[in-house]
Amino acid sequence: MHKNTICLWYAREAEEAARFYASVFPDSAVTAVHKAPTDFPGGKAGQVLTVEFTVCGIPCLGLNGGDAFQQTEAFSFQIATEDQAETDRYWDAIVGNGGKESACGWCKDRWGLSWQITPRALTEAMTQGGEVAQRAFQAMMTMGKIDVAKIEAAVKG
Repeated sequence: MHKNTICLWYAREAEEAARFYASVFPDSAVTAVHKAPTDFPGGKAGQVLTVEFTVCGIPCLGLNGGDAFQQTEAFSFQIATEDQAETDRYWDAIVGNGGKESACGWCKDRWGLSWQITPRALTEAMTQGGEVAQRAFQAMMTMGKIDVAKIEAAVKG
C-alpha cells in the first residue's frame, strides 16, 4: 500500500468508475476490489466496499459509502494534454459517458468527479506571466473545452 492514497467517495459505483478511468487514461488500472465483510451504511455484506486503482499513476481508493456525501469541484484531477487530439479524446470520453461540460477546461464525469483537461500550451502560456498570460487567460475564460489553436493565437497576440 502507498503511504498516501487519494480516497474518493462514491455512492455505490466505485468499481464502475475505476474501470472507466482505467480504460481512458494511460498508466491507469484497477488493482484490487474489496467486498464488505458485514453490512455497512449504504450497503450490505458481500457488496463492493472499496476499489484500489490508479489514474495516470496516482494511487486512489474508491469507497462505496452511500449517499451521505457528494463530489464537489473542491477536488479535481488535472490531466495535462499534449495537443488538441489528446484534449478532445479525454474530454469527449468523460462528457460522452454521461458527464457534463463546464468552463475553462473543466468537466464532470457521470459520478460527479471534476476533471481539468489542460493542454500544456495553456499551462506554458500561464507560466510566462505578463501580457502572454493575460491573453491566454482571457481566451481560456471564454471556453468550455480548451481550444489549443485559440490559446496559441492568444499567446502570439
